[in-house]
Formats: sequence, structure tokens, C-alpha cells
Amino acid sequence: MKNYVIIGGSSGIGEALVSQLSDSSNLFVTYNENKKENRDKVNYQHFDVTKEDALENIPEEIHGLVYLPGTISLRPFTRIKPADFIKDYEVNLVGAVKAIQQLVPNLKKGGQSSIVLFSTVAVQTGMGFHSLVASSKGAIEGLTKALAAELAPSIRVNCIAPSLTDTPLASSLLSSDEKKAASAQRHPLKTVGTPDQLAATAKFLLTEDSSWITGQILHADGGMGSIRMI
Repeated sequence: MKNYVIIGGSSGIGEALVSQLSDSSNLFVTYNENKKENRDKVNYQHFDVTKEDALENIPEEIHGLVYLPGTISLRPFTRIKPADFIKDYEVNLVGAVKAIQQLVPNLKKGGQSSIVLFSTVAVQTGMGFHSLVASSKGAIEGLTKALAAELAPSIRVNCIAPSLTDTPLASSLLSSDEKKAASAQRHPLKTVGTPDQLAATAKFLLTEDSSWITGQILHADGGMGSIRMI
């Protein structure tokens, strides 16, 4: 049975991924604010990505790591302070670096392991008011490709770049049926992403089904990043 570590698995896409993997895997899952109780094959622990918390009780061999914490703060560039960029980088990039650096030895012992990171469609597609998230997630995309080269062939590293997904993190942007409908219309597939859809994509990249894929940014974004309807 595979051992997977899911950073940020207590809500949204992470919670959906835990649900999809829990029947067939041992899961070591972190939460920050949404505390969860341990259950069969799912072990929860607190982890604050902005601090020097170390992951605990991780098996010597793990076969995959998913890093899900993120931010959505949409503001005009002129109203953002440099400290705001540092805060975003702390959550989106530095937290991932901390987790990966701690777990690389475990991943190497697992053999043919996988790391899955998360970006955003806003890195590829320029969007107003997205400078905070686009810059920090752009760093994640660079990290993905650099680590894919450095850690091959024993560890694969890939990244998912979704568009707006109906999760608690995005609740302020999808707080009414009208907002959801307007967001859906901006996508060629005319829907907003769901946690289960993104979790299924992460599961694919995490498991051996994607064993010949590394260094990729997978745009699971309803077509927003690559299609223009006419």
C-alpha cells in the first residue's frame, strides 16, 4: 500500500483528494485551521506553512507528496505593499520548499515517487489584479521544472494550474449564484472547476498512471488558458 503526504488536505481540493485516495492508500495529511481527527488509514497533523513546523510521524518511505496551500488576494498593484508579496511567497512557495526539502529522502526511498504542486491559470494568462498570486505561483512553476530535472529519475515533479475552483478559498468570489454563473461564462467549458475534478487530476499525477510524465504544468482550467471562443 502506498504512503502519501498531503499538505493542506482538510478542505477544498485537498479534502476531495483524501476522499479519493483513502480506500487504497495510507495518508498523512496536514491541516492549519480546519482541524481533523485521525481515522483509518488517514493521519492528520497540524502544520503552519509560515513557521518552522516539521512534519511528524512520516514513514521512512513515502510515494507521493501534494502541496495544496495557496492564497487568493486580488487587488490593484499600486495598493499592494512589498510585505504582502513576501507573505504570499511564504505560503505559496516557501511552504512548499520546506515540505519538499524535509521529505526528499523519504520520497527517494519510496522509489519512483511523485510530487504534485499547484499554480494558477493567471501565471500563463495575464489578468488584472492578480499580481500577488501570479508572481508567487509563477515561482512554483519554475520550481516544478527545476526540481523535475534535479530529482529525476527517482522522483517525478509536476504542477496543476487550475482556473477558479469552487473551494472555501474562493468563496468570496463565488458567493452567489450570479457570481458563479458569471465566472462559468468566462470559461470555454462554461463551468467552474470543482474540488473533485482537480483532485482527480492530482491523483493521476500522483500515482503510477502518470509514470512517464514529469516537469509538466497541467492546465486544468476549463480551457481559459488556451482557448478563445468566437
